Amino acid sequence: MSLNEQPLAQAGMQAGGPTRRQAWGFFWLVVAAVFAWMVFSVWPDWLNAVLISKKAFISAVLNGLTLAGLYFLVASGFTLVFGLMRNVNLAHGSLYLLGAYIGYEVGARTGIWLLGVAAGFVVLAAVGAIMQVLVFRRLEGDNLRQTLVTIGISIVAADLMLAVWGGQTYQLATPAWLDGAISLPVITAVRSNGASVYLTYPLYRLFVLAAAIVIGIALWLMLNRTRVGMMIRAGVDDRAMLSASGVNVHAVFALVFAVGAGLAGFAGVVGGSALSVAPGEDVRYLLASLVVVIVGGMGSISGAAIGALLIGLAEQIGLVYFPTYGVVLTFVIMVVTLAIRPQGIMGKAR
Repeated sequence: MSLNEQPLAQAGMQAGGPTRRQAWGFFWLVVAAVFAWMVFSVWPDWLNAVLISKKAFISAVLNGLTLAGLYFLVASGFTLVFGLMRNVNLAHGSLYLLGAYIGYEVGARTGIWLLGVAAGFVVLAAVGAIMQVLVFRRLEGDNLRQTLVTIGISIVAADLMLAVWGGQTYQLATPAWLDGAISLPVITAVRSNGASVYLTYPLYRLFVLAAAIVIGIALWLMLNRTRVGMMIRAGVDDRAMLSASGVNVHAVFALVFAVGAGLAGFAGVVGGSALSVAPGEDVRYLLASLVVVIVGGMGSISGAAIGALLIGLAEQIGLVYFPTYGVVLTFVIMVVTLAIRPQGIMGKAR
């Protein structure tokens, strides 16, 4: 904006014109109102013809939200390690798959699903702390060596898991209190006698979404409202100063890595219960974590949530309406984000 245009813009604001923030707020309010109408109203015939059916659309949206919750659980640990600490851990997908297998073993042997969830988190947190001490502490600041070493770790881990658990697909049994489906206050059709047909949806998928929301809020509060979070951010920005203040920087970073790996293991058990556990899932979730962190912004928990939401919805809506090209939507989102905002939606330019 030139010097001659600034007084005009200021005059427009003083005259009561909407600011850019107000305009965006109004836009998202309209979008939310339209979406609420699509969810809770009875669709006209023309809309059902365009979008296949209301049940197909709402199911795709809910599947996208729950898949986004699972992606966030995996990517939240990845954004702590890669986005915040700048440690390139391309074995993160292997941590997810190993956590799923451990959770399966513990759950199958004890018959208690919650013990499998706890084992997936605790064991992988210990593995993450060991990796940080033995690998990343020795390769600090050397991104290329970190990349090569963690690729090697992921290959070895994949072969070891294949040798132990074989190539078959496993399904973790969910507890009875999370089994079945519930009826949601969403009318999908109206019968000829005037009775409304409500949408039913698996309870466990809603549990995954709720768990992702709770963990996301807890991580955000930890990083932004606690002393530990302050030390983590200070250690990333100026490690020497934090160390000079008497804080054990290596212990703080080991803790962060343990939390990140533990979240990957937790997500493995939760995701294996919702979908399945099989070789190759490690590559899938590593790729998803990379895309989520790139789109949302490195080191941002809220950015990871936004990125996971966009990717999850794009995958599931694309699967319903663009089955041939649905997978392309994920990379279109990433390319557009990098072109418009290279640091990611919530990332900070460095």
